[in-house]
Parts: sequence; structure tokens; C-alpha cells
Amino acid sequence: MSGIPVSAHGLVHIYRLEGNDVVALSGVDLDVAAGEVVGLLGPSGSGKSTLLNLFAGLLRPSAGRLTVGSHEIARMDERGLARMRAGDVGVVLQGAMRNLLPYATPIDNVRFAQRGARKLGRGGDSEMDAGLLPEPDEVLGLVGLGEHAHTSLTALSPGQRQRLAVGIALAARPGLLLLDEPTSQLDHEGRDEVLAAVSDINRDLGTTVVAVTHDPDVAQRLPRTVTIRDGRVGAEGRRGEDFAVVARDGSLTLPPDVLERVPPGSLLRVTIVDEDAVRLDRTDKPNEAAS
Repeated sequence: MSGIPVSAHGLVHIYRLEGNDVVALSGVDLDVAAGEVVGLLGPSGSGKSTLLNLFAGLLRPSAGRLTVGSHEIARMDERGLARMRAGDVGVVLQGAMRNLLPYATPIDNVRFAQRGARKLGRGGDSEMDAGLLPEPDEVLGLVGLGEHAHTSLTALSPGQRQRLAVGIALAARPGLLLLDEPTSQLDHEGRDEVLAAVSDINRDLGTTVVAVTHDPDVAQRLPRTVTIRDGRVGAEGRRGEDFAVVARDGSLTLPPDVLERVPPGSLLRVTIVDEDAVRLDRTDKPNEAAS
């Protein structure tokens, strides 16, 4: 299966905490094309993990529209969401062992994951044809663990266990791979192993990849990054360079260093300079701004 796209339009998520409504996402506009690799960045509590969980169908939108491939998340029942995760979307939770059976070998972990895919299938209640699933050895080969099919998990390095977790998410050859902090508990060597495996998967299979990370070194190695600030898209990055993003409603989130000089409530005159340039001039004089 090749990569599948993701599209969020005005996405809102609100949850209850101690009797109060907390807005985790407040109007996210984001499109991820089929076959893209995108990193979600942002401080703790910014909403990036919430966004990833919405993509996975583990949470439901409070408002707005979210489509993952042909699936419109808000309209799906729990069984439909489970089928989506069994076939079209692979999810790697933070912490490798949360994704693995600790007493089983790597190949048995893959076989167990494929049992769920066969039971739920992609499109209906009937079992998935076994011929549609890759061989377990092939899955392990994708993440560089072909020689460790029968090795105890305790004998694997942290980087190898994380790569196995990625392999488990690929057991049904999904079109979208979601990774929550896949390198946060690894040393530099393990981090590089995982990033190389993800890059190879994207290149060889065309799988769409969305990964949450707080590591700036990881972010610089991703072709596209999206920074989430206060529940909205705050910036986009291309190979380490950040850009402000104009949302569908015309709003613009300014970078923190700019906000220090142009605080909330400032009056800005917007001037079109030419086809490629727009100038923002700050003025604190209402009469001047109106002239």
C-alpha cells in the first residue's frame, strides 16, 4: 500500500479536566500529502501529541473536519476506527516496550500484530486475505532486524527495540505511519538507526510519516516540520528554516521573537509591496492607522 494523505480543517479538540473544559487544539489547518515525512514540534502541552492521536483515531475531533485517506474521522464508529488502525494507519506509542509483547520474539510480535489485521481487515467485517499482508521476515527486514527474528527482546539494544516497534506498526503495510517521540529514549547511535529505518521505509514504500519530536537535531533532518503553539499551527519548517503560516481563515501566528517586539493588541498596517512581498508596519496611533 502506498502513502495516504491527511487533511485537517479548523480542527478543534476540547477535553474535561477537573470539571473544566480545556482547549487542546483551537483551529488547526494542516495538509499532509501522500508520501510526505512531517515532524510535529512544540513545547509540552502545545497540542502536538493530541493532534497525532486524532490522526490515529484514538481521539475524536470536537469540531472541524479531519480526513485520513478516505476516512472522515468524526463520522466513524469505534469498529471503523479499529479497522483503520489495523490496516491503513500504523501507530508507534512513546516508549518502545509499550508497543511490544515483552515475552515474545520479534517475529512472533509481528505475527501477533498481523492477527489483528487479519481479524479486522481494511474494508469490512470479513478477515483480511493473508496474501495481502507481508511476510513477517519481510517486515523485520524493512527495519533492519532480519537477523534477529528469534532473538529475545532483552538481548536487543534500545535502538533495535524501537525499530521493532516501528516494524510492528508496519505489520499490515499501512499507508500512514504515526510516531510519538520515537527517539526520545535513545542515544545518538540508536536515534540514527531509527531515523534511517524510517527514511528507508518512506523511500521504498512511499509510506506517509508523521512524527512528534522535541529533539531539534531530529527536526533538522526532516524535510518538513510543523510547530504547534497554543493549539494552532505556529510555523512551518523546511530543512531547518522556519516560516510563518497563513491559516485558512487569514490569521497569522507570529514567531515568539517577533511577538516580543509586536505584542498582542498591536496595530499593524499591511502593505502589498509586490507579488512576492507584503510589509507589516507597527503603529500604536489609531488615528495614524486609520489615515
